[in-house]
Amino acid sequence: MIARPAERLHVAVASSDPFARGAARGDRLRDTLPGGIAGYDRFFRLGGTSPHQVRDDAERALDTIDAFRPRARAEIEGIAHGAGVDIWRIAALNARTEILARSATVPPGECSTIVRRTGGTGGASGTVDTFGIQTWDWHVELNPYWHTLESRGGTHDVVGLTEHGILGKIGINSAGLALHFNILGHRRDGIGGIPMHVLAAVVLEEAGSVAEAVEIVRGAPIASSGSFALFDTTEAVLLDLSPEGVFAVESDRGTLVRTNHFLSPTPAAGEKTWLYQPDSGERYDLIRKRLTPTALPQSPDELVALLVSGKGEAALTCLPDLSLPEGQRWASLATVVLEPAARTARILDGTPADAGSRPWRHLAAQRGSDTGSGTR
Repeated sequence: MIARPAERLHVAVASSDPFARGAARGDRLRDTLPGGIAGYDRFFRLGGTSPHQVRDDAERALDTIDAFRPRARAEIEGIAHGAGVDIWRIAALNARTEILARSATVPPGECSTIVRRTGGTGGASGTVDTFGIQTWDWHVELNPYWHTLESRGGTHDVVGLTEHGILGKIGINSAGLALHFNILGHRRDGIGGIPMHVLAAVVLEEAGSVAEAVEIVRGAPIASSGSFALFDTTEAVLLDLSPEGVFAVESDRGTLVRTNHFLSPTPAAGEKTWLYQPDSGERYDLIRKRLTPTALPQSPDELVALLVSGKGEAALTCLPDLSLPEGQRWASLATVVLEPAARTARILDGTPADAGSRPWRHLAAQRGSDTGSGTR
């Protein structure tokens, strides 16, 4: 079983000043953020990274963030100020993927993503609709330390979910740009580029379209790996990001599928296959098998069932094995549906299998809208 709070924390902030916006976030997280920091300290130690090295990595990441987007650094500093913790502590959380990349004992979690485009000349109607779904799978011990987010006052307003202290992860903005985020693994991954979570936050705050998002990503210094599924009302693209470069993956019948392995041959040649395989390939194949030409989903709700694992099937629905040691207990902590046309995120504090028994939280990114003010 996964222990879940009675009410998932929702953080809503609004300011055109990134430091002030961060300070408001940090103040809301003041009581719970130390638990998240302590949790990652344990995982860093389990991964063989000393506290001194973590601080060095965090400060190096902070310098890269400052050079790439000073406003992102200002927001990190604001979170630290509002929460009453050292700045490097918040930088370490934002660079947690890159710090853990050197670990062989604490591998990353596993996520599954589907993006669908329906209608148009190839569909049953002339109306084009785009929507996506993702499970966020991570260490069950860190389940208390994530929240839903409503951030207003930047170039675009953003709603979605992220972990305590981390600028961004999965979400949609007021321009209708949506971003699903999966971690990948390359042998060259490490500190030195913009952290993947910070890049996701920058894209969501600044990009008004898929084209603008891709331009931001291609202009970023990248030294670690991930995948962004980027989509708006007119376009969808799946990116492999790695130290080898940024590679776009073509859709198949209007569908993008992502688990946790590279889909482009160049970065795949340097992949840490021992981290994710055979699990990632098995999940990918199961989703593809379910996406038959005669049964392609036509609505976001139809996507949910595609990520529910049956008995003996690949773990699209990820439940923790509590008999395993800390660092190996994976769980689907959340399920997220993004809809660009409505500029909304629906977030389930649970697995896709919980969709019929647990409430979704509905968040709206439209400027001036109060429909996404943390209601369930």
